[in-house]
Amino acid sequence: MPLLSRRDLLTRCGTGLGMIGLAGVLADQGVFATPPVDPLAPRPPHHPAKAKHIIHLYMNGGPSQVDTFDPKPALATYRGQRPASIANLRTENATVGLRPSPFKFPRCGQSGLPISEIYPNVAKFADDLCVIRSMYTDIPNHEPSMFMMNSGHLQALRPSYGSWLQYGLGTENQNLPGYIVMCPGLPVNGAANWSNRFLPGIYQGCHLNLPVDYNPRTVLPYLQNQHLSSDSQRRQLDFIQRLNALQAERRGSDALLDARVASMEMAFRMQTAAQEAFDLNQETTRTKEIYGLTGGNRNVFSMNCLLARRLVERGVRAVQIYSGAGQPWDTHGNNDAQHRQLAANTDRGIAGLLHDLKHRGLLDETIVLWGGEFGRTPASQGGDGRDHNHWGFNVWLAGGGFKGGMAYGATDEFGFRAEEKRTHVHDLHATILHQLGLDHERLTYRYSGRDHRLTDVSGNVIRDILA
Repeated sequence: MPLLSRRDLLTRCGTGLGMIGLAGVLADQGVFATPPVDPLAPRPPHHPAKAKHIIHLYMNGGPSQVDTFDPKPALATYRGQRPASIANLRTENATVGLRPSPFKFPRCGQSGLPISEIYPNVAKFADDLCVIRSMYTDIPNHEPSMFMMNSGHLQALRPSYGSWLQYGLGTENQNLPGYIVMCPGLPVNGAANWSNRFLPGIYQGCHLNLPVDYNPRTVLPYLQNQHLSSDSQRRQLDFIQRLNALQAERRGSDALLDARVASMEMAFRMQTAAQEAFDLNQETTRTKEIYGLTGGNRNVFSMNCLLARRLVERGVRAVQIYSGAGQPWDTHGNNDAQHRQLAANTDRGIAGLLHDLKHRGLLDETIVLWGGEFGRTPASQGGDGRDHNHWGFNVWLAGGGFKGGMAYGATDEFGFRAEEKRTHVHDLHATILHQLGLDHERLTYRYSGRDHRLTDVSGNVIRDILA
């Protein structure tokens, strides 16, 4: 019987442990030729950080700015008209006259920040929100705009920002994935939205599609080796480590195999840590009530918001929560009713998250980002719809060292195009990195003959919104 090589042994022993449901937890062989000793070890920031984590509430499909956080009373005055100032602004589809929002915008909190009536619970946290009303991006199409918001590039060529954060800062908890994405199904572009691309594979996002009745023991598929007990797995890994030590003494270390063993060790640790982190039975009834998760409420988005709090509490660096599969906020028709329904589906969970983070002292160190890949036109499409709008849209930030109760920048009087303090997606990324302690111009990775950045060759930190 031929002897097994160390590589063969790792391949055979890796079943279960080596396939933990993270597409990139095993080292990417093309990138990890000379990996760091511990690619997930915490690393010092470039400068003192104001935040440690980010929770991105992704309203995929593109919510309408004039129906959410950017009221435009002039739309009622010019209803049905097409003023010359916007006549030449092209979007994906043809639009006609201006269409006012049917929603009221009460002034909320001590700051008096106007927030649409469709978000009554989020409105209670107006004094914590920093609304950027002057966002813009490059193309009015979902796929490239999703890539831009996630990776700073219009094509599926660059790592996602969550991968960049792990690369730049490491993780505070090596027993859990450092970058977790929760979405019921898949958004447009699928897993490419959280890809590591040319960064080491261990930095790829971990996608979870959890039903409301999920079993915390099986959250991460393939995490456990079904053929071995926990004690047997531990002995197996210890044996492999001894083989590694002997190999290193005789022939030197093998970086690829060392990385593979590290991923197996990580999977073993996760068997316990993941089960604990995702066990919502540990939460009190009062906490679940804050998120609207009592009385038979089976809202997946609210559940994911509660899980996000548990994850950042345990040191996970980046969490993304998508509003739903596909592009739910893509309201080419029936805009008003859909926005009311979509806001109702997310309002309680977002407000619960903000309340919970504040109550636990986590909001100061956690950036909460709300928004889509672009906005929607103030002009009508098909009677009761709104088209994509890359010319101007809004996002908001809370916590993480951002000023609250303020609106930054402005679109034109109709909400079509960003005009005052125009803010590109690269500027948003640069600012988020800054608050997390990273200089976007220094966070680089050498690939294919050049240094790459999340912000490419652009981006400026928006210092006016920093507390």
